[in-house]
Amino acid sequence: MVLARARAVDGPDKPFRFAEIKRRELDEQDVLIEIKFAGICHSDIHTAHGEWGHVHYPLVPGHEIAGLVTAVGPGVTKYKIGDRVGVGCMVDSCGECENCLRGEEQYCLKGNVPTYAGVDKYGEPTQGGYSTHIVVTEDFVVRIPDNIGLDAAAPLLCAGITTYSPLNRWQAGPGKKVAVIGLGGLGHMGVKIAHAMGAEVTVLSQTLSKKEDGLKFGAQHYYATKDPETFKELAGSFDLIINTVSAVINLDAYLGLLKLDGTLVNVGAPGEPLSVNVMSLIGHRRAFAGSMIGGIRETQEMLDFCAEHSIVPNIEVISADQIDEAYERVLASDVRYRFVIDTSTI
Repeated sequence: MVLARARAVDGPDKPFRFAEIKRRELDEQDVLIEIKFAGICHSDIHTAHGEWGHVHYPLVPGHEIAGLVTAVGPGVTKYKIGDRVGVGCMVDSCGECENCLRGEEQYCLKGNVPTYAGVDKYGEPTQGGYSTHIVVTEDFVVRIPDNIGLDAAAPLLCAGITTYSPLNRWQAGPGKKVAVIGLGGLGHMGVKIAHAMGAEVTVLSQTLSKKEDGLKFGAQHYYATKDPETFKELAGSFDLIINTVSAVINLDAYLGLLKLDGTLVNVGAPGEPLSVNVMSLIGHRRAFAGSMIGGIRETQEMLDFCAEHSIVPNIEVISADQIDEAYERVLASDVRYRFVIDTSTI
């Protein structure tokens, strides 16, 4: 058993504090990872604040994990001590259902085991990456390519795969017009990845304040959604729209921007329900879909794709003492574009 240093929160309105948590003894196929960096995702904030339902406190969030293998169980074949590895939003699944057998563990019919705020197969609550160590079965660990720094790799384990998966599934590429709603932690990765796939990319943001960044990341066009003329000018323009914002938006207005057979995919997860007028869908055979991260195989594919195309997130590395401040800044959209915790400061 490893005693890990961590930062935990004791309730929806409580600040983060230092904690020590126990990581289980290595099972046959377990890997012990010394965490070097952990990204801060908006999902961490929703969960820590209790906005997505009941939470077992104290809670250690964090599902964007990058580090080094420091020990392996006797049956481990995929990794060895010293390997550069990552862990994303889930740490286990049933491995037997139809979806797991297809390599879509994130949609496990029995429910995947989330990296934090879940319950593992031993009946223990899972605790995440705002800590110095974690134990994960080898099948839910991915290899980080050598040309991606561990600090930059961490956000790829959620923000990267969350945008790569729908872009891959709906075949963003040459000849496709793709729009990304929001230029935050998820959105800026969506722009970079869609551009690398060969699509013509447009950013739809509330204002033009980040236009220079958006164009630098690979967008050919950038529009302010606060300007009503935007929706008139772009009506019927896009094959695919990826909505990355975790807030309620006017879905009908954005669905009107799709071409015939176009799809609007929601990857942002607001705490409140979204509504849609069915007439916005049936008029031009448009679709409204959702997407949640990717399976382990696709996550590794995403990492290799990012390594090949030199894609990394724009990050701001912080100390563990700055987590509360970072949460406030995320909620105020004051981050460009992902906070990453240096876990050596825990």
